[in-house]
Amino acid sequence: MTYPMNPREDDAMITKRGFMSLAGAGALAAIFPDAIRKATAETVSRMLVGFGAGGAIDVIARMLVEGMKDHPPPFIVENRPGAGGRLALGALKSSPADGTAMILTPASSFAVFPHVYKSLGYDAFRDFVPVTTACSFPFLITVGPMVPADVRTLADFVKWCAANPKLATYGTAAAGSMLHFTGVTLAKAGGFEFVHLPYGGPGGIQDLIGGRIAATIYPIGTALPHVQSGAIRALATTAAQRSPQLADVPTAREAGYPALEANEWFGVFVPANTPAGTVNRLNEMIRAVMNTASFKTALAKLSVDPAGETPKEFAQLIKSDFDRWGPIVRASGFTPED
Repeated sequence: MTYPMNPREDDAMITKRGFMSLAGAGALAAIFPDAIRKATAETVSRMLVGFGAGGAIDVIARMLVEGMKDHPPPFIVENRPGAGGRLALGALKSSPADGTAMILTPASSFAVFPHVYKSLGYDAFRDFVPVTTACSFPFLITVGPMVPADVRTLADFVKWCAANPKLATYGTAAAGSMLHFTGVTLAKAGGFEFVHLPYGGPGGIQDLIGGRIAATIYPIGTALPHVQSGAIRALATTAAQRSPQLADVPTAREAGYPALEANEWFGVFVPANTPAGTVNRLNEMIRAVMNTASFKTALAKLSVDPAGETPKEFAQLIKSDFDRWGPIVRASGFTPED
């Protein structure tokens, strides 16, 4: 899964020079991963990111690291892309439990993947300790030119899908993701067949604009520019409240489909057995960064909301999401390729 909600160059919180410096560090780590890791193992702390440089989760991780530059030893971002973030979680699992290694990872890693993969490579509840959430964001359900212009609401779209089963398709960033199963939930609630097409990134938006698929379900920040340009139409968000950027777009609950209400989050974790005092200290440091005006402004430009639970609150959120998505995944009959 990718999270390609990139800030515009003129909107980034950090300066262009600062961002290029951060991005350059990520590029060097990608080119010389073993050398970089060996040389820095005893001189820096690491925030792992299971996705490539430049996406929203990577940018947010780098902002957090920049805000914690006084942490001894200082943190760097280490990108370990692959398997929807699972490779990075495997690396964290075997890292020292002393506060020098943590990860920023999406909710799906803990709420959905344990129900999807038989060989996950980690135990979501035994191998890690939750520190805090960094941010959260809803999804946006959109349709393109394949769907007639008189389809204006989510209920209209459900009726159209039922009447046009061969055209009822939707794209998301990845199979087995929260985005995927949000579409499954809509199909179950509406009583129609909804064919899922995973794109491995934001490419579904272009196929939506081109009239090759009927709908997409993406993070709001991914789809928002195309809605604002008029290229695609937004039917509903999965948020609890309407988005300030799309005040005329109802929530799924307002549209008559409360089961679709959902938020993805990016959360920070450390290895199991990390001392409670270390976890609490990291929580306080990260939350201090998130409470700055500059960080909140940067998140707003990415169309994500600041969060910041305590470790206990975060653990409760993970368990709640895990329990919610399990029955949905099982009922879907989805079987992953690996």
